[in-house]
Amino acid sequence: MANGQWYPPEWPERIRALAEGTLTPVPPRRAATVMLLKDTDTTPVVHMLRRRASMAFAAGAYAYPGGGVDPRDDEHQIRWAGPTRAWWANRLGVDETSAQAVVCAAVRETYEEAGVLLAGPTPDTVVGDTTGDEWEADRAALVARDLSFAEFLDRRGLVLRSDLLGAWTRWITPEFESRRYDTWFFVAALPEGQRTRNASTEADRTVWIHPADAAASYDKGELTMMPPTIATLRQLVPYGTAADALAAAPERDLTPVLAKARLENGELILAWPGHDEFTKHIPTGGASA
Repeated sequence: MANGQWYPPEWPERIRALAEGTLTPVPPRRAATVMLLKDTDTTPVVHMLRRRASMAFAAGAYAYPGGGVDPRDDEHQIRWAGPTRAWWANRLGVDETSAQAVVCAAVRETYEEAGVLLAGPTPDTVVGDTTGDEWEADRAALVARDLSFAEFLDRRGLVLRSDLLGAWTRWITPEFESRRYDTWFFVAALPEGQRTRNASTEADRTVWIHPADAAASYDKGELTMMPPTIATLRQLVPYGTAADALAAAPERDLTPVLAKARLENGELILAWPGHDEFTKHIPTGGASA
């Protein structure tokens, strides 16, 4: 491939089946992912992880910490600071319960996969260190779903800092995929005193990398990424600091990006609205261009 776009080999057949009406789309699962930024002497770097080669989905691809909503993220007793649930509902285009769940998923998954926690003992503070055996025991319990995020915050006497997040974009997995997600992408700055680590069982490597460098490596075919990942990396390039990116987030368009497939002149055409670089032309014989 000319670049690092991840392209599952089973897509052509599934696209044909969808076009022919023999494939019923799977409902997408709500999810959240966080582009964690850290300032350097030049431009910000973003935290990325590489998915293990053994993973069934996007093996070897670079991505951000994130994952699906835990049903318990809807719980009403979540300790909360920052914009209200009503504000987030309006921003994310969902009801208040779903808004809380998506924001909680973003904060929880960042802690589970990167060891970074966007929460503090008061509405205007953030924890400075999340290392140690007791922290790790709680993190492992969250991963195993033995502990809900609300219970974790209560146990620690912490408040979720929704004001440390900025909603950036929203992508929905194409209808022909067997595993689908409705994913909100957020930006956040690494809190002072905290540090990332590879806490994910799904990743074999983590890096801090300049968005422009990551995008250049993708263009050379050196780094594999899914369309939402490389698209958001390119969007981060213009910002000189993490604060600049966070300040820009409220004006970002959250209209969902959903790939569409159509049959035209003997080939299948796969396109992501507003992202022409990802367009694929798939001859009826199966090869892609």
